[in-house]
Amino acid sequence: MIQLIEKAPEKRLRLQYLDGLRGLAAVYVVLVHIEPSIGEQLPNWLQLFIKTLRYGRVSVVVFIILSGYVLMASVVRSKNGYVAGGLLGYIKRRSRRILPPYYATLFFCVLLAAAIFILEKFTSFQWNEIAGKGPFSPYFSLSDFGYHLLLIHNLIPGAYMSINPPLWTVATEWQLYFIFPLFLLPIWRRFGLTSVVIAAFLIGIAPLYLFNGLFETASPWFLGLFALGMAAADIGLSQKSKLIAMRNSLPWGVLTIIFTGVAFLTEWRKLGLHIWISESFFGLASACLFIYCTKFAIADKKLPSILRVFEHPIAIALGVFSYSLYLTHGPVLVLVRYFLFSLQLSPVLFAVTSYTLGLATSLVIAYLFYLLFERPFMSGFLKKRKVKDAVS
Repeated sequence: MIQLIEKAPEKRLRLQYLDGLRGLAAVYVVLVHIEPSIGEQLPNWLQLFIKTLRYGRVSVVVFIILSGYVLMASVVRSKNGYVAGGLLGYIKRRSRRILPPYYATLFFCVLLAAAIFILEKFTSFQWNEIAGKGPFSPYFSLSDFGYHLLLIHNLIPGAYMSINPPLWTVATEWQLYFIFPLFLLPIWRRFGLTSVVIAAFLIGIAPLYLFNGLFETASPWFLGLFALGMAAADIGLSQKSKLIAMRNSLPWGVLTIIFTGVAFLTEWRKLGLHIWISESFFGLASACLFIYCTKFAIADKKLPSILRVFEHPIAIALGVFSYSLYLTHGPVLVLVRYFLFSLQLSPVLFAVTSYTLGLATSLVIAYLFYLLFERPFMSGFLKKRKVKDAVS
């Protein structure tokens, strides 16, 4: 559960909705990555459900906005506008938080691929690409592995979707963690909030139009989205009179709805617009939503009924181990699909079981993984966030 120090040392600002939103977004990503089809026509009700799962990248946008928000929140609440513990301390904290679970996931993916290779080499077993369709591949090169080790695979067109495809976003976030204190914060301190958002977007989209789509696999416009998260934290938590007035005067809930509508409109494929445009509007909607929810937290009020799902104990519990869920669900889903494929189920039963068993297995494995490879490396405060406390 995210907590930030208020003016009074004994009082904490409880931003539970951040954990809940993170947890629900991670579950949605899992559902998006489930492959329910075995090549036969599914009934209309199932096809309709599957169509609702085409917005997986919106969850990624939420993760990026949330990262910018959380990192900027501590800076906004500080007295000097710098990251706590200096640059070295900041890098150490980010490394401990991100790298051990990431490398543990990468190791297990390589181990699984090695096991498949040994089975193919010394037995009659052959990996079935149709049965094993999904967000994991046992076939990758040594260079792909090296790029993943260096966390630069998101920059390499042939590598960013290899091994465990969802991991490309971890590389992008890792790079943003360095850009934040070295580039974005200096602009914010020197020129202000508007300047850092404009600069981040200009630099983020420049490779698309000036360098023929250079590094497009890394979604460089996420730099602008990250800056929107910073802006949401500055507006939502700042004690500056101008930002307090902005926080209290603008209709953030209405703006969330408007930007969401524009995002869906610009995402409409017949318009032929680049994806960065719709994702930027989804980012604006997310930033406005964060400010709107934070206002309720500051006033110590409950969120409106429609948004209370973000503060539901189950959603908060999911947020506790959402990073582990994001890291591990790819190979888990593929193995579940491979198992179900061998049972020769009907198309409908295969699809329904894929979603139920795939999600359930992903949650169980992710929680165990969290206990072993994520929680031991957390700070003392984060370790206190326990799933059983959230749901009790």
